[in-house]
Amino acid sequence: MKQSKSMVFLISLALLLLFLTIITSCSARDKKNFSETQWALQVDKTLAKDLYSTHYKDKKFFAPWMKMEDKGFLDVLKWKLSSKANYTNQERTFLPRLIPDTAKRLKQTQGNFILWIGHNTFLIRIDGAYWLTDPIFSKRALLPARVTPPALTLKEFNTLVKDINIVISHNHYDHLDRPTMKDLPQNSKVFVPKGLKNVVMGMNKTRVHEMDWWEEFKIGNGSKLICLPAQHWSLRINQRINQSLWASYLLVTPSVTLYFGGDSGYFKGFSEIKQKYPKIDYAFMPTTAYHPRWFMYYQHMNIKEAVKAFKDLGARYFIPTQWGTFHLGGEPAGFPGLDLTRYIDRHKLDPSLFKIMDIGEILPLP
Repeated sequence: MKQSKSMVFLISLALLLLFLTIITSCSARDKKNFSETQWALQVDKTLAKDLYSTHYKDKKFFAPWMKMEDKGFLDVLKWKLSSKANYTNQERTFLPRLIPDTAKRLKQTQGNFILWIGHNTFLIRIDGAYWLTDPIFSKRALLPARVTPPALTLKEFNTLVKDINIVISHNHYDHLDRPTMKDLPQNSKVFVPKGLKNVVMGMNKTRVHEMDWWEEFKIGNGSKLICLPAQHWSLRINQRINQSLWASYLLVTPSVTLYFGGDSGYFKGFSEIKQKYPKIDYAFMPTTAYHPRWFMYYQHMNIKEAVKAFKDLGARYFIPTQWGTFHLGGEPAGFPGLDLTRYIDRHKLDPSLFKIMDIGEILPLP
């Protein structure tokens, strides 16, 4: 009986190993066949007019300029089982610094500023109004754990900031964190893409404004928030794939104009945004989870593409976002910050145009 059980176990183990080998080899072929040149040509063939086309059908949102390749469980498994890239010790351990005493320094800060709290969470004060992007103060984004703490605790934040405008780019857990949202002030004004209003109202929020691509919301005092396209997707446990929209935003004020990139792959939308809305001051550009490229190319930009998108936007300054907090892609969490620094040096770009912030850093705005 014991021998029979052992035989069944060995056969099952052999079949599992064979299955994993097949999946891994498929992954290797996928990686080998991915072509940056072909991908660039594919983007080039898209039409700018499609950025304004209908993007909702059969109860799902989609990008009308380019369909996202369907990826299922096996594709995710391939990614997880594929051989990891060899990163140096510096690449594995590089992280942004954590500047201490953020709460104390924030109390003493006058005028307009940008504060990086961590990941895609930034606090911005412009002419007395506070803006908070994709807030997450939790230790985990559903499953992935933080490798660096937030610059402020949520308790400190709520003590210092009362009247907040919150901007949500999409429903992924590292951008829409339920525990954080529930504990932020109930009367916060929250701006979300189409399909997310009811979800966010269920997070102890009553002033939720749903926006579609190219829609403008007048804030008052000559300011407005514009919802813009992005190339991404959405999924949440209580929402099936692409049941809610994903977006980037432009905040236009008399003092400064800010572009919040959310999450996005590279697409012609960046050039089109420049045509419609020139003179962007600061572009918050996503720089995370771009390895392996065969798996991430559609929904996440690598550093080369992020810099190209920044140039397409015609913005004055580049602020990298989402690096150094969670390990989400194949690359180490802090790798994109180092990758960007190397890219700037290698291509002899003006480093003053790139504001690579540390966690807790407060960047004054003119």
